[in-house]
Amino acid sequence: MKILLITKRIPFPPNSGYPIVVYNTIQGLLQLGADITLFSLNPTKGRIDIEDIYDPVFEEIEYHTCDLDTDVNVWSAFFNIFTNESYNVSRYYSEDAARQLENLLRENAFDIIQFEGLFVVPYLDVVKANSNAKLIYRAHNIEFTLWERLSHSEKFLIRRKYLAFLAQRLKAYETDQINRFHHIFAISEPDRQSILRFGCEVPMSVFPVAIDLEKYKVDKTKTSFPTLFHLGAMDWRPNQEGLEWFLDDIWPDIEKLNKDLRFYIAGKNMQKHFFEYDSENLIVEGEVFDAVEFMNSKAIMIVPLISGTGMRVKIIEGMAMKKCIIATTTAAEGINCRHGHDILIADSADEFYRSILQCVINPKRWVEIGENARKTVENDHGVRLISGKMLKIYEELVSA
Repeated sequence: MKILLITKRIPFPPNSGYPIVVYNTIQGLLQLGADITLFSLNPTKGRIDIEDIYDPVFEEIEYHTCDLDTDVNVWSAFFNIFTNESYNVSRYYSEDAARQLENLLRENAFDIIQFEGLFVVPYLDVVKANSNAKLIYRAHNIEFTLWERLSHSEKFLIRRKYLAFLAQRLKAYETDQINRFHHIFAISEPDRQSILRFGCEVPMSVFPVAIDLEKYKVDKTKTSFPTLFHLGAMDWRPNQEGLEWFLDDIWPDIEKLNKDLRFYIAGKNMQKHFFEYDSENLIVEGEVFDAVEFMNSKAIMIVPLISGTGMRVKIIEGMAMKKCIIATTTAAEGINCRHGHDILIADSADEFYRSILQCVINPKRWVEIGENARKTVENDHGVRLISGKMLKIYEELVSA
């Protein structure tokens, strides 16, 4: 089975949500004997030097990359208003990348070509003109919903209007493209329902985030208590927005619960203003070298998202590490979890306070929830399980 994955960024190293999902897909399919080729855009923000990648998975695939300038330009954003294009999407298209992809397709025959997310869909016409492969679109999230939710929470009128405009353009683009594939992979059942409301008429399957469980080894002798932590890419606006809400409206009261309670914040591209929060018990670490080791050393994971779609990879990883996760309904959306069993759901300052309080005064509570969380991940998110189901759909498509 020859498979081409087209991605909006190079998924090495797998250090945040999108790269982890793609990396684990590659790893799982390789284990099942698939022949994998990767065509990745390499945008300015977060650019990766191929020479710096040292990973055995990378050595097993054929790869092609194209550097891309995706920086927001005020003038191009302004003139885009007078076109019919989505500015979010159009920034990921370049003639150089299209030509490179065209040459790749002319020189190779693939059974399956999988588009990893909306921002690589602009290359669909190039693929259709140069390949007879079966085409799959994997929706990592519902992009327009993210921008729509951001617009609702934006207080500055002009910015709110522009965010709503971007959301509208994204929705139109997603709706127009969705029926041009042979199969759709949604990352959660709520996302599948959203895609159906677009008028999707092609077959769909739900494939949640897959992780290699062997990487998530728990050593409770290294876990300090009482500790809270938040881990996520801090250049993603929903993460910033949610953490600001928690620090402004919730943390001041939480801090008074226990003089020994510490709250650790970590993640790549940590924004400067988070270092300026004045609190003795708040430790802002920025990017950590080993996310698994960092999670292992802390007890309770805080995920206060109030916008965003898709499935939070960091929650799945936290569950694999037997963490007691306290998250909003939005953060836990799409995950097969139950409040009070393998997660604690909190949507208000009072609910976060009460959830954290019960874990601090009753340590057995957070341990029990963490144990149940690991079992949930083992049942639903093993990379071998999900890759096997994915490969079966590939085989059915090719043989049809």
